[in-house]
Formats: sequence, C-alpha cells, structure tokens
Amino acid sequence: MLEAPAARGTVALSLFWRTFFLLAVLLMGGVFAWVQTFRALEFEPRAVQSAQQIASLVNLSRAALKNVDGIDRVTLVKTISAGEAVKVLPREPGDKWEPFEQDRFSRAIGAELRSKLGPDTLVASSVNGVGGLWVGFLIDRDPYWLQADPTRVQPMAGSSVVLWVTIALLATVLGSAGIARLINQPLRDLSFAASRIRDGEYESQLDENTLTSEIRQVNMGFNRMARELAKVEEDRAVMLAGISHDLRTPLARLRLEAEMSVYDEEAKRNMALDIDQLDAIIDKFMDYARPGEVKLVPVHVSSLVEREMAGFRDPTQIRISSRVAIDTKVMADETELGRVFQNLFENARRYGRTTETGVARVQVTYARTGPWVILSVRDFGPGVAPEKLKQLTTPFFRGDAARTAATGAGLGLAIVEKAVQRMGGHFELANALDGGLVAHVRLKKAP
Repeated sequence: MLEAPAARGTVALSLFWRTFFLLAVLLMGGVFAWVQTFRALEFEPRAVQSAQQIASLVNLSRAALKNVDGIDRVTLVKTISAGEAVKVLPREPGDKWEPFEQDRFSRAIGAELRSKLGPDTLVASSVNGVGGLWVGFLIDRDPYWLQADPTRVQPMAGSSVVLWVTIALLATVLGSAGIARLINQPLRDLSFAASRIRDGEYESQLDENTLTSEIRQVNMGFNRMARELAKVEEDRAVMLAGISHDLRTPLARLRLEAEMSVYDEEAKRNMALDIDQLDAIIDKFMDYARPGEVKLVPVHVSSLVEREMAGFRDPTQIRISSRVAIDTKVMADETELGRVFQNLFENARRYGRTTETGVARVQVTYARTGPWVILSVRDFGPGVAPEKLKQLTTPFFRGDAARTAATGAGLGLAIVEKAVQRMGGHFELANALDGGLVAHVRLKKAP
C-alpha cells in the first residue's frame, strides 16, 4: 500500500476556548488580587488586636500579683497556672528561650507588646523546650513568664484561605465556561449555517428574533444572502440546461450536414472531431455546474476503478494499473466517484505522457489512515511547477506547455475537486519525488 501523505494540520484554538481562557485568566487574576488585598488589610489589625489581648493578660496578671505579699503571690501564681489557657511562672536565670519574632506577623506582635508593656519585655516562642507564646515581665524586680495560648496570635488560617480560594476558582471556571458559551453560541450557529451553505443547502435559516441587535442584523443579512444564493443557483441550473439543449441541437445538425454534404473523407473526419470536442466541452461545463446533492453509500473502489479503466483501452496513449485491494470500500456517490477517476485518467492521458514513449503510464494505489482511505492516481509525466500546483483546480486554468499537449475546457481537475468536496472528502495534488503528478483523493472509509 502507498504510505499516507503527512498530515499538515495545525493546532487551532476555537473562539469558545479563546473566550473561555481569557475570561478565566481575568477572573482568576481578580480572585487572587482580592485575596491578597484582604490579607493585607487583615494583617495589621489582627496583629495589633492579638498583641493587645496578650498585653491585657500580662497587665491583669501583674496587677493581681503586685498587690499581694510573697506567700500569697506563690499561691496565686499556682492558681493562675492551673488554668488551661494562661500560665504564670517565675523566670529563672538559667531559663533557655527562643525569640518569637520570626516573620513579619510575629515581629509586628512583638513590637506592639513592647510598646504596651515596656522596652524590656521579652517575647519568646519557647522556654526550656516548651512551646507557646511566652511574655517575660517584671513585678517589683521579680521576673515572671506568662505563657498564653499561641492560637491567639496566629494569622488567618491557611486551610480556610485555600478552601475559599478553591471554591472561588471553581466558580470562576464554571462561570467562564457558561459566559463563553453564551457569547459564542450565535457565532457557532452562524458557522454551522455557513458550512451548510458551502455544501449547497441554501435553505439554512438563522434566528432573526434574537435579543442582541448586532447578532440579529447579522442573521437577517445571512438569511437574505442564503435566499439570494438559492435563487442564483436555481437560475444558473435553468440557464445551463437551456444552453446545453440549445447548443447540442445545432451541433447535431452540423454533424448530419457534414456527413451528407462533405465528400472529402479527411475533412469530414476533422469536422466530426471538432464537433465531438465541442460536445465534450459542453459535458465538462455541465459536470462542473452539476447540483451539489449526493447520496453517500458504500462503494467498492476496486471494481469502480476497473470499470473506468476499461474506457481507456488505447495502449498507444495510456496504460493504467491498479493496486487497490478488492475489499477497499469508501462512502461515496458511485456516479460522482466514477466521474472523479474518469477525469483523473483523462488528465493523465492528455498531460502525463512520458517523453521517451509518448504513452501516459498511470498507477492507482491506496492507503488507510484512521477513518479515511486515500486513493492516489499518479502519472510519470513532466509534473507541474510547484508554484502552479494550487492553480490546477482553478476553472479554465492550464499549466505550462509541457502539460498542455492537448486541448480541453480546463475544468477536469476543478470538477474532481468539487466532486470530492461534495462527498465530504479532500483533494490534493503534488509532484512525485521521482517525477510525475500524483492526485490524492481522501474519502471516509465505509463500515
């Protein structure tokens, strides 16, 4: 089998995802900005409030202990220390303590405590290996420690922040998806209707009663365009049918008169060839202007290619070989697909002849890639200049002189491309690496 040509797909971001990502980034940036703002606004008041609470406990303890004698002071210290939240202990000279100020929040608390209790106040995070918030103060030159509950001076709980930020981000993502869908739904409908117009379904209509005035104007203009295109298509079909009928009638009379009135056999033969060529050109015009409705059914490619090969029997002009497996089936319109191969073979017969023998040698191969079947028709002629490959499917365009050895309407490859598109496929032309032109017809694989 022939290897499938390399895919030339590019990563494209749909309008929905583009809108979604932009909205999500904007809203998530707003969420983080508000979180940082709230934390900054909450930081200083919380630190001051925590320090004031601790300072109040120290002052109360100092006032309670200051007005009792030594024996009662010891009893009162033990009574206070029996509580769970606050303990007052004598400070010994050999106590080992760790400073409390480690970050911005703890430094703010330490500074506030010293401003309330005096510059000699000690603030520790642990004393003799016991953690907590320890505040060292004096009562009549006697040093004491006050151990407070450390949860009193903790900043806003990180788990709560994470929880609420997660909820906000989740709501942001869902909201962004909903807004993006609402924004892009009219454009999605327009894109779908435009694709139907491209496929020849001119009856496509968009909602003209939508609340958005800009979308309503676009939909009204699109519907008007669809109606005009349907009328143009109908007029074109009627006109071409009339032209075909009006031209073929005098051509038939010319052929009859030439056969009856011209006695020179060579002149009669040349006139008949000219009339046949005119008739073939009319057929090409009618094929190109054929309506776009097709009915896709499973088609056995091998038998269809063999049938079309049978129409090119002159070995002095063209020799065709097929390597398509007998079980290869595609979803296509049998008549349209037959016309595709007929035009490709005719194009090779006209323009793909080798310089050595003057005979066009053609190979038909295939490749399966995913849900697609790629049918390739290759000749071994002179090929086409790379810059002219894309123009070969333009109606009435002919390549360079090397591939214009015969006359024609210039519609063969244009007919092929249009027929393949009507069947939901893709048509591509390329130069073979070792010479000649190769046509790739990509169609859906039949189940």
